[in-house]
Amino acid sequence: MSDWAVELKDVTRTYRTDGLEVPALRGVDLHIATDEFLAIAGPSGSGKTTLLNIIGGLDRADNGQVRVAGQDFHALSNSRLARLRLQHIGFVFQAYNLIPVLTARENAEFTLLLQGVSEAQRRKRIDQLFTEIGLSGLEDRRPTQLSGGQQQRVAVARAMATQPALILADEPTANLDSSTAAALLDVMAQLNHTHGTTFIFSTHDPQVMERAQRLIRLRDGRIVSDERQASSASES
Repeated sequence: MSDWAVELKDVTRTYRTDGLEVPALRGVDLHIATDEFLAIAGPSGSGKTTLLNIIGGLDRADNGQVRVAGQDFHALSNSRLARLRLQHIGFVFQAYNLIPVLTARENAEFTLLLQGVSEAQRRKRIDQLFTEIGLSGLEDRRPTQLSGGQQQRVAVARAMATQPALILADEPTANLDSSTAAALLDVMAQLNHTHGTTFIFSTHDPQVMERAQRLIRLRDGRIVSDERQASSASES
């Protein structure tokens, strides 16, 4: 098994609409180690979301090599790629994406249900996660009964429930105030430290950039800087 959670080599992606070609990624090379806590930043249109979607198997590169969790995406059918996403990759979105009619526990259990995990195992795993991320006692509340920060913690629990190798977080603090965002980042940094799960953020948020152990900046579909930095997230 490779020590790399993510390996990209000369990855390109161009979108074509109405006869126009819009390059989103232009020859991206990137290696991300297991257990990294990393942020991808850049202006709108820089390619951040496209890069995250390709790493997550939600989109496919036009050219180049993409390997995640030791699997070559080019060699996988769509169904096998979907299975890899379910088993090895967790997603956290800006808008939480919780199911309104389900409780916090049921939302967090959802991917485990898709995996066929038993009810007893689901309950045990979610109880542990809710304790870790500060949601104990809120299991039976529906999303409308939770604050924005609590909803995003449920989304983090859902992403972590399958014990994935990799969490992809697309602007996860965008809808939160600064203190709530800081608390959420503390939770995610602790999960990274405790479970060794790789976290990759796409972000405009200076707090996320400051707390990341590694900061990659994109511009016009290219990596323009890649810096390791001291992170305060695990020390807060």
